[in-house]
This record gives sequence, C-alpha cells and structure tokens, in this order.
Amino acid sequence: MSAVRQFATGAGLLGRGLGLVLRSPRLLGLGLLPALLAGVLYTIGLVILIRYLPELSAKVTWFADGWTGFWRDFVEVLAGAGLLGLTLLLGILTFTAVTLLIGDPFYEKISELVEDRFGGVPDAVEVGFWRSLRRSLADSVRLIGLSILAGIPLFALGFVPVIGQTVIPVLAAAVGGWLIALELTGVPFQRRGQRLRHRRVTLATNVPLTLGFGVAVFCSFLIPLGAIFLMPAAIAGATLLARRTLGKPVHITTVSSL
Repeated sequence: MSAVRQFATGAGLLGRGLGLVLRSPRLLGLGLLPALLAGVLYTIGLVILIRYLPELSAKVTWFADGWTGFWRDFVEVLAGAGLLGLTLLLGILTFTAVTLLIGDPFYEKISELVEDRFGGVPDAVEVGFWRSLRRSLADSVRLIGLSILAGIPLFALGFVPVIGQTVIPVLAAAVGGWLIALELTGVPFQRRGQRLRHRRVTLATNVPLTLGFGVAVFCSFLIPLGAIFLMPAAIAGATLLARRTLGKPVHITTVSSL
C-alpha cells in the first residue's frame, strides 16, 4: 500500500470510529461526559485569559512603555494576539491528554467494547485502577511536555513571512496529529501491557497510517466543539489504529450490541 493510500486509510479510521459511536448511544454517552468536563475547564481558562489579556500584553511588552501612543498600543495588541494564539494552539495539543486523564475509566470501557466487537484481546493484561491512573498520569505529563516544546517554536515560526503561512501550518498539523495519535492509542496499548515507549516504536513503523488518523483528528478538533463531540469517535478510531498497527483484525468477527 502506498504512503498516500495509508494516509487516507488512517484518516478513514476516524470516520469508522464515528460510525461505531453513532450506532451506539452507549459509546457516545460514555465518551461525552469527560470531554464536556475538560471543555468546561478549558473554556474557563480561556475566559480568564481574555479577561486579563490587556494586563498580560502590557507586561510582556515592558520594553515599549516609553514609546509613543500608537506604536506602544500596536505592540501590545500584537503581543495579545500572540498570547491568545499560543494558548489556543497549546490548548488543542494538550486537550486530548487532559481529557484522557479525566475520563480514563470511560475511555478504557469504550476501547474495550470496540475491541470485543473486532475479536477482543485474548492476552489482555489486567491493570488495577490506581496503577492504570498512575501510568496514564505519567504518560500524559510526558506528552503535554512534548506538546509545549513543539508548540512554542511552531507558533513562533508562524510569524515568518510566506513560510509561516504555508509550510508551518502543515508541519503543525503533522506534529500535532502525531502527538494526538500517541495520546489516543494509550488505552489499547496499555491493555496489552505496553507503555508509551512501546506504542511510539510501533506507530513509527506505520507513519503514514498514523499521521492520516492523527491529522484527521487534529483538524476535526479545530472545529468549534469538535474536540468535545468527536472525542468518543477518536477513541474508537484510535483503538482500530492500534489493532491495525499491531497486526490484529479490524473487520467484525463477533456480533455485539456495544
């Protein structure tokens, strides 16, 4: 299969996940609650940022305090737009990790129901709730750190003429998609006793497929409320991605009500 076809197949996994969720109110209900909670928390944070944005803009442009009115105001507005844009980018990159951490039991159940529909995991590793939570927290912290490290320079490069409006958005979608795919596949890999380092290696052997899925999710999360309402579908699609990269069947082998 060519890289382009693999990319398209990966993007199609999000659609397949959405189809599974829409046919199952149980999956939809399980997935929306933690995503809604995370969405409320992020919205509160955004409102607070906007409330204090003028003060923050003035503080980061302290060097312009002695400038004339027009140029001082211009620099402060530019700094405010930059702070808001950076916050939105980091919000997209970290939303998945935070939502997965909040809704770990819910998303584990969704992933398990999807796996059962496609043949299950005969060698599943039983992990206690607290141990699973600790692992999820550790992986989330690592991935949030990577998201911040990647997001800040990408945002800064976005101000470079021409390249910042052409190459950088594509690169940001690719990097963001890769990180989101790593985050979303955590549950099915952990069910097999595999941690972040294992899924990073496995997904790296299927880069076009992984990027296709991750970029599709990243772009859908740019849609207002998309990250909330599409999270259950993203979890279902990530489970299919994990099965495919691990060489497991992704066609229905059992009749399940989900």
